[in-house]
Amino acid sequence: MLTDLSHLIAATARWLTGAYPASGGALATARCEAQARQAVTVAAWLRYPTETDAALVTMAGPGGAVRLDWATGADGAGEPTAAEWAWRTWVDEVVASWAAGLLADAALAGRAVGALAGSEHSSGRPEEFRRLLAPDEGDRCAAALLRHPDLLAPVTALHHAELLDRLTAGPALAA
Repeated sequence: MLTDLSHLIAATARWLTGAYPASGGALATARCEAQARQAVTVAAWLRYPTETDAALVTMAGPGGAVRLDWATGADGAGEPTAAEWAWRTWVDEVVASWAAGLLADAALAGRAVGALAGSEHSSGRPEEFRRLLAPDEGDRCAAALLRHPDLLAPVTALHHAELLDRLTAGPALAA
C-alpha cells in the first residue's frame, strides 16, 4: 500500500500558490511555495494522521480542485488541459481549506503543529515549519495574497469547523 502523501501535498500546494500567487520575482515565488507546502503538509498530516489513512486516500483519491475553484471564482477560467487536469485531481479540498486556515491564523498554525507531536508523520522537529509558524518580513511580503485572511476566507470557510474539531480531538488525532 502506498502511504506517501507527497503527490497530494505537492498538488494542493500548487493549487494554493496558483490561486494566491507570490508578489515579486523568483525568490518571492520560492518563499511563497515554501509557506504553502509547509501549511499543506501540516494540514495533510492532520487530515490523514496514520499510514492507513494515507493509504486509503492514495487508493480512493482526494477529490480534486473543482469546489475550490468555485470558492475562489476561478471555475469560469476555461477547461484545463489534460496535463493540468491530471495534477488537479490530486488536490485535496479539505487539506487546502485547512492549510488556508493555518496560513491566515498564526495561533491556529501553532496549535496544528503542536497537535502533530507524536504522530506517525512527525519527526518531532517543529523547526521544519518555520516559514509557516514564524515567517520573516520577506516571507510575509512574498506571500501577501497567500496569507491574507479576507482573501482566504472562502476557502478557509469550507472546512474550518472540521479543522477546529480535529485540533480539539487531542494528541491521538482521532480520525
